[in-house]
Amino acid sequence: MHLGLFTDSVEALPLDAALDLAQRIGVTGIEIATGGVSRLRHARAEPLLADVRARSALVEAVDRRGMRIDALNCSGFPMHPVIGDEQRRSIEATIRLAGELGVRKIVTMSGTPGDGSGASTVNWIWYPWPPDAVALLERQWDEGIALWRELAAFAIDHGVDQIAFELHPLYLVYNVPTLLRMRDAVGPVIGANVDPSHMFWQQMDPLAVVRALGPAVFHVHLKDTSLVPDEVALAGVLDSRPFENPGHRAWEFRTIGRGHDRAGWTSFLTALDEAGYHGVLSIENEDERQPAAEGVEEAAAFMLPILRGVGAEAPA
Repeated sequence: MHLGLFTDSVEALPLDAALDLAQRIGVTGIEIATGGVSRLRHARAEPLLADVRARSALVEAVDRRGMRIDALNCSGFPMHPVIGDEQRRSIEATIRLAGELGVRKIVTMSGTPGDGSGASTVNWIWYPWPPDAVALLERQWDEGIALWRELAAFAIDHGVDQIAFELHPLYLVYNVPTLLRMRDAVGPVIGANVDPSHMFWQQMDPLAVVRALGPAVFHVHLKDTSLVPDEVALAGVLDSRPFENPGHRAWEFRTIGRGHDRAGWTSFLTALDEAGYHGVLSIENEDERQPAAEGVEEAAAFMLPILRGVGAEAPA
C-alpha cells in the first residue's frame, strides 16, 4: 500500500500547487476527478481527450514529482432522471481518458434512478416497505444492472478493468450486500472504493467490510468521521441537517485521526494488508473545521507512520 491524495481535497489550489503539496507530504499516488459531479478544478476529461499535449503535460507534471496517477474519479449520478445522460457521458469520457493515460481504474458511484418517467430527482429506497416501494427498488436494480453491464463492457474495451464504487448512502450500491449484488450481476470488473467515513456513521465495521470483500476492494479513501453522542441520542445517524453546521449534527466528517485513534487505523490497514490489498490509500479531506491543506498535511503525518508499521510502501 502507498499513500495517495484525491486532489479534490484541496480543490482551491491550482493543480501544480496541489501536486507540490502532495510531494512535500510524502504522497506517491494521485487521484484526480475528471468527470461526475466534481467541480473539476484540476482536470476535465473532454478537453484532455481532445488535446494530446495537455494529456502529456498532466502525466509529466505527476511523473516529475515521483508520483503516479492511480485512478480517475467520476463520481456522480448516471441514472438521475434529469442529468443522468450527461453524467453517463462524463463517466464514458473518463473511461476513455483513463485508457489514453494507461490508468486501469476509475472511482465512481453506482447511481440512483428516480421513481418513474416523470421524476425530477433520485429516489433512494432503503426501507423494505411498503410493497410498492420494494417493487420500485427491484425495477431500479434492473435499470442499474443493465447500465453497468454496458459501462463495464465499455471500460474493458478501453483498458479499464477496475470500476471502484464508493459505498455511499443515496446510491444503489452503498454496503457489502449491494456491492456484491452488483458484482455478481456485472462481473469482477466491479469492486469497492472503501471509504471508512461512511461506514463509521452507519455503524458499520470497516474491518469486517474489508474481510468480506477481499479481492473486491479496488480502492481506499482515507477520511474520518466523529459521532456526537448527544446529537445521535436525539437524531440518530439518519441526520439530514446541513454539513455546513457541524456543531449541530449527529456526525461529521473529520481529518484522519480526529474521529478514530491510531490503534483503529492500524487495525484497518492491517485488515487491508491481510485481505491482499496493495493499492493506494487516497486522502479525501472534507473536514469543515479546518483549512483544506492543513487537514491534508495532518492526515499524511498521521498515516505515514502507520503505513510503515504494517510494512507497506512509504517514503523513508
